[in-house]
Amino acid sequence: MQRTDFSEMACSIARTLDVIGEPWSPLILRDIWVGISRFEQIQADLGISRKVLTERLNYLVERGIIERRPYDRRPRYEYVLTGKGAELVDVLMVMVRWGDKWLAGEAGPPVLYRHHACGQIGSVDLRCEHCGQPMHAGDIDLMPGPGAAGMVTAAAV
Repeated sequence: MQRTDFSEMACSIARTLDVIGEPWSPLILRDIWVGISRFEQIQADLGISRKVLTERLNYLVERGIIERRPYDRRPRYEYVLTGKGAELVDVLMVMVRWGDKWLAGEAGPPVLYRHHACGQIGSVDLRCEHCGQPMHAGDIDLMPGPGAAGMVTAAAV
């Protein structure tokens, strides 16, 4: 099945989905982020087929999200996040907050996150980089950006 190419759309959401919009990629990134970095480990953790995992890893390497590093004389590699990939994990942290709030049920969140700076258990909170106030969908106006070709539409978000 051929994937739709969103990479050329004038929309940052579409372009991001082009990188991680199929279900395995965010889970692969999660595994690498938590230290599950070798092919066999990732495959065992996710129960993903070797073919699909190979395709997803190659795609993420091509896009500069992860890189391969040899760990053995044989052609064996581990995968590490690049700077670009580490920032993409921040997107996953926002997904975690939403999932914990709306989908965790009575059992509660499956994982807790301790912040290095303060030592407290917490979650990601979206804030404006300029004033520090909360920045959620109802707190912003959409305006044309330099890549919007003069139009603000749903496709340019």
